[in-house]
Amino acid sequence: MLRSEVREEIFKIMFRFPFVEHEEMEEQISFSLEDLEGKSESNIAYIEDKVRAIVSNVSVIDSKIEECCDGWNLNRIGKAELTIMRIAVYEIMMEEAVPNSVAINEAVELSKLYCDEDAKGFVNAVLGKVEKACSTECQ
Repeated sequence: MLRSEVREEIFKIMFRFPFVEHEEMEEQISFSLEDLEGKSESNIAYIEDKVRAIVSNVSVIDSKIEECCDGWNLNRIGKAELTIMRIAVYEIMMEEAVPNSVAINEAVELSKLYCDEDAKGFVNAVLGKVEKACSTECQ
């Protein structure tokens, strides 16, 4: 699986998050991973670990998104856009192995697939602000 395909699988699992109780997310992860049978075990393990990490840090991630959304609260953001940004913000803030530019680019590409035409600009703008805020905080 290409990394972009792995991210897409993470997106598909994380998209369920707003629609299920927090306690049910483990079951959703298990169901989703069953659908990936035949894929490499390393990819499945990566997907599982990353989804769990994002879910575990969702309050921190959401705070950073809201901080960078200029007057938009999370309830106004489309579920697909929010899910895509959660993945990218996790990568920007907590996963050093993924360059920020890659996280942002992959998020924009996912938004082209799963969101309306205007979403890519919104996602790109918010993630650019997240990147800038994170680089400023780290200095």
